[in-house]
Amino acid sequence: MSKEIAILYSAEQIGRTAWDKLIEQSPVASWFQTPEAYSFFDSLSFFEAFCIAVENNGVLKGVAVGYIQKDGGRLKQFFSRRAIINGGPLLATDITDEELTALLTATIDVLRRKAIFVETRNFNDYRHWHDIFEVSGLAYEPHYDIWVDTTSMEVVNDHLGKSRKRDIRVSMRDGASLVVRPTLEQVRAYYAILLDLYVTKVKTPLPPVEYFEKLYETPSSVFLLVEYGGNIVGGTVCVGLVGRVLYEMYACGRDGEFKNIFPSELATFAGLQYAAENGYACFDMMGAGKPDDGGYGVRDFKLKFGGKLVEHGRFRHVCNPLLYKTGTIGVKILKKL
Repeated sequence: MSKEIAILYSAEQIGRTAWDKLIEQSPVASWFQTPEAYSFFDSLSFFEAFCIAVENNGVLKGVAVGYIQKDGGRLKQFFSRRAIINGGPLLATDITDEELTALLTATIDVLRRKAIFVETRNFNDYRHWHDIFEVSGLAYEPHYDIWVDTTSMEVVNDHLGKSRKRDIRVSMRDGASLVVRPTLEQVRAYYAILLDLYVTKVKTPLPPVEYFEKLYETPSSVFLLVEYGGNIVGGTVCVGLVGRVLYEMYACGRDGEFKNIFPSELATFAGLQYAAENGYACFDMMGAGKPDDGGYGVRDFKLKFGGKLVEHGRFRHVCNPLLYKTGTIGVKILKKL
């Protein structure tokens, strides 16, 4: 390793001005790699946040922000330990192969004893660096995402499907309304709907309500809830990288319970509208499954809002192959129950 290259192992070691500048200039910047995101993850008792960076001759060239997540009781936590780098690492346009290798190697070294696997969930195009990730021990896996052009409301409406327009129109006509600045109690009511969805249909872990309460206090978060008959019946939760992308983290609704009221459609449209009216050029719907996931209903639902399918994939390093295989089998069994 070049003598000029140095690894930083905490957010406190990174100069805030340099970090902000890298976010502004990086072609793969996302909210999830910002100081605000790190502070949010670090505030949660059930996550172990980490921040690892590389600099060369004092110039910041890359940052990897993420968290170690575990589920359930002590035994389940042991088999579900994973390190997630949402968005993929923040990289300078001119980061060298040596600098990126140093960042990835250090990240794996720090996490290998804490997690069964390390995964980057890319929200931008990392093709230029694929070979370096692979050589550093992170294998590429295809995974879809959906981007919607929100440069203006005219563009949003032009791309919106006819059935979505109808559902939104009749929902508003028949009494549904949007709550742009909800109270904390309304956020908790929304969480109850989301939790029911994850328990009965999604069957993957959902963070506890504390996650949403802390996110509610985060300046870049956007909570857009749907109200009907005096009750919260759905909504969307987003975070944004100002002037660039608004990310839809969670969306749900009590669909099919009320005549002519379509909470999920109205919630996602509210996100699109917010993005277009507040200077976000893109609405990232986050997560549309693997290419071989035939009949993926969530993907079909999201595409009807006029977005385009992009394939930025994920990189994964398995630290413990035996535990990884055991955990994978366990997840498949739980989803079938």
